[in-house]
Amino acid sequence: MPLHNVFITHQNNMIELHTHTTYSDGILTPQQLVERAANAGVKALAITDHDTLHGWEEAIAAAIPHNIEIIPGVELSTVYNGRSLHILGYYPQKKLLASPLEERLAGRKRRAKQMVDNLAVMGYPLELTNIDGNMALGRPHIASAMVKAGYVNSTQEAFERFISEDRPAYVHYEKFSIEEGIDLIRSCGGVPVWAHPYLFRGGKVEEVLPILVKAGLMGIEVFHPHHGNNKVNRLKELSQQYNLLMTGGTDYHGYYLEHPENERWQLNQFNLPLDLLEPIKQAASIVMPN
Repeated sequence: MPLHNVFITHQNNMIELHTHTTYSDGILTPQQLVERAANAGVKALAITDHDTLHGWEEAIAAAIPHNIEIIPGVELSTVYNGRSLHILGYYPQKKLLASPLEERLAGRKRRAKQMVDNLAVMGYPLELTNIDGNMALGRPHIASAMVKAGYVNSTQEAFERFISEDRPAYVHYEKFSIEEGIDLIRSCGGVPVWAHPYLFRGGKVEEVLPILVKAGLMGIEVFHPHHGNNKVNRLKELSQQYNLLMTGGTDYHGYYLEHPENERWQLNQFNLPLDLLEPIKQAASIVMPN
């Protein structure tokens, strides 16, 4: 790692398939993200905010002068074996997916309120401010509020002590199964892909993957900052075994801007080629033909 030599690529034709904006837990607006992606040499950029599609239009408008193709996407929060499991969806039709996701946004707000209530009981009262109604509220917002209140020195400390899974203030997502998540993405014409499989804590990748495939999974996020070379190679093998699409991205939130020494999270670090995109487009057309 880094995996710059995974493919023989043309440096001016790079793709970034996993990013977040201020509409979920990123720190850059869609316009700022597009500008940073352009500076990094990205030619096709997926907007995959958590449980919301609200950043698409801003990104598309911002991308025009940079000649960047915006890939509409989402990162859907589901639960398997009592653990969070994220499903990326590429090219879902907004008119079909927007309404179901409104309930997901409402569920995120209820979950965040419960975690804030838990922290208050523990002696750490919080007030979440500057929260847009279209924002996918999540734990990073709570962690930032804890830093601002002076309860912790960093967002990492907030997670480690209070709001990570198995920590005292943590609250699980409202039940939304992997089958429901995959079915929702496919029913809206999207291509469901398992995000960062080796971050999942509810079972071994080799045991969980067949269940996801049976549910209709179409791809695996092979390239991710948390996947070292051995894991990447194993995911390549599994994608071939199950005839799945391979995707990749830096899961970019912009946090490294606060810590420039952390190069693991920089845009376009994998130099993934545009060749990865065409099979995803073809799969989307198969899910929901024109």
